[in-house]
Amino acid sequence: MLQAGDRMPDMTLPGAGGSKVRLLDLAKDRTLVVYFYPKDETAGCTAEACSFRDSYEDFKTAGAEVIGISDDSVASHDKFAAHHRLPFVLLSDPGGDARKAFGVGKTLGLIPGRATFVVDRTGVIRHVFESQIRIGKHIEEALATVRKLEA
Repeated sequence: MLQAGDRMPDMTLPGAGGSKVRLLDLAKDRTLVVYFYPKDETAGCTAEACSFRDSYEDFKTAGAEVIGISDDSVASHDKFAAHHRLPFVLLSDPGGDARKAFGVGKTLGLIPGRATFVVDRTGVIRHVFESQIRIGKHIEEALATVRKLEA
């Protein structure tokens, strides 16, 4: 898995409505919080997404944008975002290329991993947190790192 100090991979992924989103382009304007999660509408992933939603204004105020990535389709993401009023970007990684490039493996060899990366405006990863079950910690650590970077 990529670590603090590594450069974020140059990835372009499908977003809402089939738009193409290049992560490095987003990083030019703000700190990014890129989080990988297993699947839309599952209990843990919904709890994580809603926690990011509930803290989204804090991330924006601190100067960051939140990006969620899973291998679900754009249509699935669109429904997930509408169902839970998610204000941030969800990107589709159907072939798992982004997950592989970031080095996010599978838990027990079966479940896509859950990892959060905080990336500064130069595209350098400044913090990584990985845990399948400590969902709240993803948000806490990411927000604390963003606040330090943007202070």
